[in-house]
Amino acid sequence: MTRLGAVVASLVAALAVVTLIAARPWESVPIQPLAFSHKVHAGEYEIPCLYCHVHAGRSAIAGIPSVDRCMGCHAIMKADKAEVKKIREYWDRQEPIPWIKIYNQPDFVHFSHKRHVLKGIACKTCHGAVETMDRVQKAVVLDMDRCVACHMEKKASIDCLTCHR
Repeated sequence: MTRLGAVVASLVAALAVVTLIAARPWESVPIQPLAFSHKVHAGEYEIPCLYCHVHAGRSAIAGIPSVDRCMGCHAIMKADKAEVKKIREYWDRQEPIPWIKIYNQPDFVHFSHKRHVLKGIACKTCHGAVETMDRVQKAVVLDMDRCVACHMEKKASIDCLTCHR
């Protein structure tokens, strides 16, 4: 290989490394403040979504479980485990756990968890099979095409003001 060829190959390799680092594929699933496993809680122990996400059935927002909810079980159960000790630290400091939100909708979209829960729409319809996930990630793309298709399938309103305010 000529010297020019070696330089070009080195530049291409360097560009590939920089592109990989900039894309940060390892961060496509956010690192949460606690290593909480839906696979264990919702899967193995079969804890229903609404037990922890108590607001989903009565509010537009599902809500993130409070430290109180976690400590309801973990004051006793597995209290010696490292991740449970972290929950205890939040509890002792009277601080909420700063979970990183996975799903966000634009401000002009009005989505009500309550409406969907009361109609019997399973959480996994929009969130995927979280009971199989150690770390929750976006399992489906929640865009207008998906929502309109679901509304049409369920014979729900597709009037623009149903979802857009």
